[in-house]
Amino acid sequence: MQVIRPIRTDDLPQLTALAATISGGLTSLPNDADFLEARINESLRSFDPKIRRAGDEYYLFVLEDTATRELLGTSGIHARVGGFDPFYSYEIRQKTFAHEPLGIRKEVAELHLKKTHKGPSEIGSLFLRFDARGGGRGRLLSLCRFLFMAAFPKRFDTHVLAEMRGYIDAAGKAPFWESVGRHFFEKDYYTADFLSGLGNKDFIADLMPEHPIYITLLPREVQAVIGRVHPETEPALALLHHEGFSESGEVDIFDAGPLLVAELARIRTVASATIAKVAALLDVAPTGPGQFVANRSLDFRCCTGALAENPDGTVSISRELAAALDVGAGDNIVWSPPR
Repeated sequence: MQVIRPIRTDDLPQLTALAATISGGLTSLPNDADFLEARINESLRSFDPKIRRAGDEYYLFVLEDTATRELLGTSGIHARVGGFDPFYSYEIRQKTFAHEPLGIRKEVAELHLKKTHKGPSEIGSLFLRFDARGGGRGRLLSLCRFLFMAAFPKRFDTHVLAEMRGYIDAAGKAPFWESVGRHFFEKDYYTADFLSGLGNKDFIADLMPEHPIYITLLPREVQAVIGRVHPETEPALALLHHEGFSESGEVDIFDAGPLLVAELARIRTVASATIAKVAALLDVAPTGPGQFVANRSLDFRCCTGALAENPDGTVSISRELAAALDVGAGDNIVWSPPR
C-alpha cells in the first residue's frame, strides 16, 4: 500500500535524492541538502498542536511505499504566503489608450510588480518520481492536501493559491526570463529561481523594475508564454481547474507561469469531504470504488481505499486500511471521492 504522511527527519537522504531528479528544480525543493534539512525541520514545527491559525507554517508530505519504505513523491502547503518574506508576482492589468478625434481606442495589457504580505494559503512542492507515475498516485499526492485542510481548516486561510510552473522551451530556456528578468538580474533563470527558493529574496526588491511592463512591447513568442504552463505541468493544471481553481490574473515573476486561486470551502475535494466515525473493522475490504481516506490526526495519513457507509452515518473499513491510516474503531476519518 502507498500512504501519504508528514515528512520525518530520517527522510532527508531520500528527499535529497528526489530533489536531484527534478528537471529544472522546484523553487520550494531546490537540490540543496542543507536547505532541505531546514525545510524538514520547518515542517516538523508546523505540526505543533498548539497552532490555531494560519501563520508561516510549511507542511511537507511524502508518498511512501509501505512495503519498500521508498519515497515516491512530495507535496506541500504554505499556511500563508508573504509572511516574513514578501510574496512577489506580476499582476496583469489592462490600460486604455484613447484619442477621440482620430477614433483611436486601444486596450493594452501591463505587468505590475505586486508584493504581498499576509496572503492566502499556497499549495506547492508537488513532485512524483517518474517511475511511479500513473495509477492515480499523482492525483492522491495533490488532493491529499485538501483533505488535510478540510480536517484542520483553522490552520489555513480562506483562500488557496497555486503557483504553476511556467513554460520552458526544448532548449531548457524560459522565454519570459530571457526577455525580461535577465536584463535586470544578469543571472540565468535557474540561478535566480534557486536563490528565490533558498529564501534569498532581497535581490528581487532591489533589482526588479519598478514601473509597469507593456506586454505588447515584448516579442510575440514571449507574449504567447505569459500565463502558459510547462508541458509537464498541464495535467496538474487540468486537475486544479476541475477542483475549482481559476486564473487569478497574476503570473510568476521569473517564468510567467499562471497563479491559480480558489476559495478553500469551495474546492471540490473540501466541499465533498465527509467526516465519519469508524464503526467496525472488516477482515475483507468492502466492495465499491476506492475513495481518498485520511485520519484526522496531525500525524496525518492518507491513502486510497474502499469503505462502507452505514445508515447511521458511520463507516466500516478494512483492517488493512485502518492500519495504513493508524485508526481504530471509534476514531474519526475524513474521506472524499477522488473524482
